[in-house]
Amino acid sequence: MNKKLGYAIALAVAVAAPFVVYPVFLMKVLCFALFACAFNLLIGFTGLLSFGHAAFFGMAGYVAGHALKVMGLPFELGIIAGVAVAALIGLLMGSLAIRRQGIYFTMITLALAQMLYFVCLQAPFTGGEDGLQGVPRGNLLGIVDLSSDMTMYFVVLAIAIAGYALIVRTVHSPFGQVLKAIKENEPRAISLGYDVDKYKLLAFVLSGALAGLAGATKTVVLGFETLTDVHWSMSGLVVLMTLVGGLGTLTGPIVGAIVIIALENKLGDLGNFLAGVSGIEWFRSIGESVTIVTGFIFIVCVLAFRRGIVGELVEFAKKRKPSQARLHTTAVKTMEG
Repeated sequence: MNKKLGYAIALAVAVAAPFVVYPVFLMKVLCFALFACAFNLLIGFTGLLSFGHAAFFGMAGYVAGHALKVMGLPFELGIIAGVAVAALIGLLMGSLAIRRQGIYFTMITLALAQMLYFVCLQAPFTGGEDGLQGVPRGNLLGIVDLSSDMTMYFVVLAIAIAGYALIVRTVHSPFGQVLKAIKENEPRAISLGYDVDKYKLLAFVLSGALAGLAGATKTVVLGFETLTDVHWSMSGLVVLMTLVGGLGTLTGPIVGAIVIIALENKLGDLGNFLAGVSGIEWFRSIGESVTIVTGFIFIVCVLAFRRGIVGELVEFAKKRKPSQARLHTTAVKTMEG
């Protein structure tokens, strides 16, 4: 009941949010939240640290943008094309990467992603350093005009909810339980007869496809795609979001995405506000030091909040339940005595 109530409140807030906050900013947060949840499915529940998720995010964006702008495909087919390419890249990349474990797995994903980055740098359909500009939003099902930010927001919200629901269903399915077993003790999972490599590959492809869904949606929302989304730093950013929010939790990556994207977009405004209040002009330069601030947050989380924001809250709630139960038992005994 508590979870259902929490989801209901979160949905109500999400529906009301565009009437208070700039819709394009909210859509960007939703896209990165889905991206972080997709990444968390791989590292948080399967134990595979990938530094190549920028490849899925960025390539899906390029493919979707090219399909909409050059090929003239409708909105739905453009998104599907981006997701399909991301899933295909995930299949190829995962087939190679899962042959190794630990840091070797991570370095293989990074190397393959950087190869795709240089492909995007040279390929004519990406626009190179200029990027892919002027991507149209089109119409939903050929009827609903998506040029309105408010209309587009609710479409993006529906996509993000669908992607998140798929992740939740996957985690709580028998397939998800096997992934958790692989993370906790891979040799034991093998001894129980599970084809571990097959499960890893399926998780990798699913994570890549969902990351591609986030990247394709982001391109349509903003109307452009650049090399930033396929660079290794984007993979580092999604790692940061997941760790800040809470690794291995379902809602942690969403919280992490909100924190990091809000810092990137609103830190300058916060600095101007602090400068106006305190009279210290140094605060105005904070907006130019986003990477320093996010790096500082990352260090603090690693040292003091290793479970992330949501992870620490969950752990705090677990510690309170036994103490509350003991108090209840003591009170009952006292009344009976």
